[in-house]
Amino acid sequence: FFNYGVASLDTQAPVTEDTLFEIGSVSKIFTSMLGTHADIVGKLSLSDHPGKYLSELAGSPLDRATLLNLATYTAGDLPLQFPDTVGSDAEAPSYFAQFKPGAAPGEQRRYSNPSIGLFGHITALAMEDDFSDLVRETLFAPLGLESSYIDVPETAMERYAWGYNSENRPVRVNPGIFDAEAYGVKSTAADLIRLVRANIHPDGLDGTMRQTVEATQIGYFKAGEMVQGVGWEQYPYPIPLDRLLAGNSRTMAMEANAATELVPPLVPSEPTLFNKTGSTAGFGAYVAFVPDANVGVVILANRNYPIPARVTAAHAILTELAD
Repeated sequence: FFNYGVASLDTQAPVTEDTLFEIGSVSKIFTSMLGTHADIVGKLSLSDHPGKYLSELAGSPLDRATLLNLATYTAGDLPLQFPDTVGSDAEAPSYFAQFKPGAAPGEQRRYSNPSIGLFGHITALAMEDDFSDLVRETLFAPLGLESSYIDVPETAMERYAWGYNSENRPVRVNPGIFDAEAYGVKSTAADLIRLVRANIHPDGLDGTMRQTVEATQIGYFKAGEMVQGVGWEQYPYPIPLDRLLAGNSRTMAMEANAATELVPPLVPSEPTLFNKTGSTAGFGAYVAFVPDANVGVVILANRNYPIPARVTAAHAILTELAD
């Protein structure tokens, strides 16, 4: 672990590997894992349609998509964020029921909090429990992630860093629609390295958890330089920096991109780099690993540094480690 700076400008508490950071959209990995777990234990199928679990969506245009489409952002042009007219989780089903997709399922990949949020919400419905409780009990505990939370308990608040926005003001993430499912996890470098280790060496996990982890490494759609799985995004390795930057570009995050379904789905048999970025107003995160090279890196900051800077740093670290 290499730690720099402070968790709070006020207290000057130093950052350590046990400092809690908001990991933003890296949280989507846990939502995806919960969904693959539910599939493996028979609570749902990724080929199901959302209306099977949410009656408001039955027969709606969005119901033509599958849960796999929701998990891979290919359900039909769902936007990056919910519109301001949606004020609570309870109002989300009506929004989805009235949504008119701009593309057929599988034609476009458009990165979307509502898409993964609905996938996580339906997973919890299928498993008949609260989403946050399910993530804690089904994923955090079995993986040994003892300092990962959706709701940070009082006993851990002193380790929760303050993020700093562009004006250098202290901020923390605000509640939002399906925030737990899309960007709500707070974690540490130590815990996320445990997650990376589990992904590099899933053979060390018990049967169901091993299948859960391995399922997130299967590729289903290709968009530009990147292959999208249920969770991780992947690339052939070694990969030039410009291709990795293209796959993590603003264009990929903010715009609809043509998608090609991989039939059959891509089960990696060649060296592959897996990655995921995450941001909130005051935090930035990046996780990347290459199982065949036995290397991985986690970058956490309590400032939202530009994604190209994070990717460039991680690429240099992984290249050095793999040599």
